[in-house]
Amino acid sequence: MVCTLEELRCKDVINIVNGENLGRVDDLQMDANSATVTALILYGRPRFFGILGPRDNCIIDFRQIRLVGKDAILVS
Repeated sequence: MVCTLEELRCKDVINIVNGENLGRVDDLQMDANSATVTALILYGRPRFFGILGPRDNCIIDFRQIRLVGKDAILVS
């Protein structure tokens, strides 16, 4: 399956271990030497309306991706 970044940004990222919705893809990490995607990056979401600052960014290694579906990305 071939996806653009724009298509990935519209999919929810779901942790298959506990069913938690981690959010949506904000960015990609790439290896410049091999021109391959190495990770998905989900930026930290605000806590308590932004007063407590953002959560940490979530970086999901490419090997953790189990399935890229029509509406969601399943990761372990």
